[in-house]
Amino acid sequence: MAKYVVKRVLLAFVTVFIICAITFFAMNAIPGGPFNTEKALSPDVKAVLMERYNLDKPVGTQFVLYLQNLIHGDFGVSLKTGREISTIISDAASISARLGGMAAVIAIICGIVLGSFAALMRNKLPDRLIIFFSTLGAAVPSFVLATLLLLVFCIQLKWFPVWSSRDPSYVLPVIALSLYPMAYITRLTKTSMLDALSQDYVRTARAKGVPQWKVIFKHGLRNALIPVITYVGPMVAYILTGSLVVENIFTIGGLGTQMVDGITNRDYPLIMATTIFLAILMVAMNLISDLIYKLVDPRITFK
Repeated sequence: MAKYVVKRVLLAFVTVFIICAITFFAMNAIPGGPFNTEKALSPDVKAVLMERYNLDKPVGTQFVLYLQNLIHGDFGVSLKTGREISTIISDAASISARLGGMAAVIAIICGIVLGSFAALMRNKLPDRLIIFFSTLGAAVPSFVLATLLLLVFCIQLKWFPVWSSRDPSYVLPVIALSLYPMAYITRLTKTSMLDALSQDYVRTARAKGVPQWKVIFKHGLRNALIPVITYVGPMVAYILTGSLVVENIFTIGGLGTQMVDGITNRDYPLIMATTIFLAILMVAMNLISDLIYKLVDPRITFK
């Protein structure tokens, strides 16, 4: 396993480098610049700023300089606010991690429980209700759900306050973030559970008189979780970084909001930092998912 992990880590570095290169050159290929919208800037001041942030150099040279700084842990400063990018990412990541962590836990637990229950109650009323609502949850876009939750429960009913950094209310954003992955995990778990319960080893266990709960949880659910784990890895990475739309609707200052602000303001260092952070998180979660396979099913080997 150690050899496999080392190989995946090396591939992760290559993947992050490719993503970094594509983002950097695509970002600079778009016409315009971060200081073009500043109407109050004189040509001389703009030239000084371009030289200060190395934007007057060829794109290839800029990329090499950026990588040199990145190796030393220097993400640069925001071109709009002058704040350290590492500070911005740290503050935003704490908010997104708290929000995304709660949404991920709810989506995973509720999705597995509902999917397993639907499989055990196949073609009965509970199964039909669960599949109906999970299909509905998967079909409703997150921005529509977030807008409806905000309008109904914040503005009309006033059951929950609008998001505030001093007194944050995570209920509605968590619901908006967790509904789609929960619905998807529910349907995936049901399908995998039905497939696992139809295998020969389950029939053999039942024939030997193994208790029903043990057949379901040890033989059925354990093997049904492998496809779920495949989806959960990237899902957790996506949720932890925060949905771009959901964070903007609820005005949450997480990573999603910072990425949108960076793109809107052509803040190159901020765009690069949020992209690299998301890429590292995605690669790491995929690696963790692969390692969890081994814990769930010891028969799996890494070659």
